[in-house]
Amino acid sequence: MIKEKVIEVTKELPEEFNVEELIEKLIFIDKVEKGLIQLNENKTLTHEAVKSKVQEWQK
Repeated sequence: MIKEKVIEVTKELPEEFNVEELIEKLIFIDKVEKGLIQLNENKTLTHEAVKSKVQEWQK
C-alpha cells in the first residue's frame, strides 16, 4: 500500500473516528489490492479447483 492511499482513506473519515475502523479499512483495501494483482497475474484458482482442494483436505 502506498502512503497516498492511506492519506486518501484518512481524509474520507469524519473528524472523530475509531482507530480500529481505520485499521480495518486499510487492511480491507490492502487485501483487495493484493487480490487484484493476483488476478491480473493469473495467480488465482477456479471455483472447481478450490472445491477439489477442500475435498482433499477433508479426507
